[in-house]
Amino acid sequence: MYVADIAGRRALYSPDQLAVVDAGKVPHQLFTYAQLNERANRLANWLRDQVGVRKGDRVGIVGFDGVQYLDAFFACGKLGAILTCFNWRLHWRELLALIEQTTPKALIFSQEVGDKVAEITASYLAPLKLLHIEGSSVAGSRQFEATLQSAPADPVTTENVEAEDTACMLFTGGTTGLPKAAMISHRMIAWNTLNTVIHDVQHGDVTVNVFPMFHAGGLLVYTMPLMIFGGTTVLIRRFDAGQVLNLLQQYRATIFAGVPTMYQMLTTAPNWDSADLSNLRFCTSGGAPLPIALVEKFSAEKGVRFKQGFGMTEFGPGIFALAAEDAIRKAGSIGRPNFFVDARIVDEHNQPLPDNAVGELILKAGSMFSGYFQNAEASATAIDAQGWFHTGDLARRDEEGYFFIVDRVKDMYISGGENVYPAEVEQALYRHPSVHMCAVIGVPEPTWGEVGKAFVVLKAGTSASADDLIDFLRTRLARFKVPQSVEFIDALPISAAGKILKRELRERVTARGEK
Repeated sequence: MYVADIAGRRALYSPDQLAVVDAGKVPHQLFTYAQLNERANRLANWLRDQVGVRKGDRVGIVGFDGVQYLDAFFACGKLGAILTCFNWRLHWRELLALIEQTTPKALIFSQEVGDKVAEITASYLAPLKLLHIEGSSVAGSRQFEATLQSAPADPVTTENVEAEDTACMLFTGGTTGLPKAAMISHRMIAWNTLNTVIHDVQHGDVTVNVFPMFHAGGLLVYTMPLMIFGGTTVLIRRFDAGQVLNLLQQYRATIFAGVPTMYQMLTTAPNWDSADLSNLRFCTSGGAPLPIALVEKFSAEKGVRFKQGFGMTEFGPGIFALAAEDAIRKAGSIGRPNFFVDARIVDEHNQPLPDNAVGELILKAGSMFSGYFQNAEASATAIDAQGWFHTGDLARRDEEGYFFIVDRVKDMYISGGENVYPAEVEQALYRHPSVHMCAVIGVPEPTWGEVGKAFVVLKAGTSASADDLIDFLRTRLARFKVPQSVEFIDALPISAAGKILKRELRERVTARGEK
């Protein structure tokens, strides 16, 4: 049971150490490892005795970050159950489809998504126990804290949990419709922790987590490694630059991770000039290249050093790291592979390529995921017969062993730290009665990094405005997926093989100097 009961094992070694600060509550709520373990035992007892959750069953959560997310994760570990982490930004219809796919026995939710949960439960036919974290009007839902206090705190163990069993599921890659549920094993979490510790984490480290925990960034970049290593994680409900700067000071954070958009927002917060960040040993940036000007500003004004990284849900997520001393010398590089990660650049025949040749980036490590839930075809496509994971990214490796992403084989773009898959948006656009053909690409935008732009060919004899199509998409997709602009054209550029040439659309945008 050692591999799954993280809360129990850490409570054994450092029961009185501060584990979590829930800064989304007023006043802040502080929990030691012993208190965190007690809460996990109580929730596990309730899930087992009142809901019938057993090893391999799913427990869903759709909510903002807070101690309840960790309660659920650790309780599922004790039971050998699988925490299924849904993106609260999704439209309720999208959430319903994912719930139907993964069939959780219970769903934990924040009050902000109560309306979505009400819509879901009105359409979902299977039994589903509901726990609301804050006040809710959803019929039949129980209050989370009251439920916890009503349950016994007796230790819960499931002795037949093994390293290869799935600990949680995180959703990724909606390139052909619904996002796929990546199965994150206990083995994967342990190997990612080892990579993270070797790379940068020390005993006594403190971090402020700004990523949503339905992402690998929130749950697995620093939170789980710090929990295993006995550090302290400060949680916030949603990113607020001023609050983050205050928390970094108040709790004397030693490490911090964010995406470039977040770092840019920190520099424009009202309390940036007065913020004391001297306790930070370093900051880590991922999700997109970090502008050199931003590196220089943090260094000059706050004395902060940057490490940069590259990761993905299916792989730890930590794969590559660029050391602080290389931030400018190797600008644009994702760095070198983490200690226990093997990376190659291969050609279309899966053969290794020499330095500086461009090919597909493939990966292998103990921190790799176990495949996609109930999707053997997608799993087989991603992982070849030799066990290499094919990223779909074009990359090169220089003579010093530093890797550079050249382009994406896939069309995915990143908007405000969220992966957006154009095929999913295009499928929704095609449901509009006036859309004949369409293509969606990511275009540069100063705040979010990239936003969507849709090119649309209308059906003959029909009409629709850009606002019409955007409003149509907002009833079907999460807001971050909805393109910010629509351009109507007479025809899309098509290759001889009949494929839409998105490269030409990107070149057209670039030539016009659009931002």
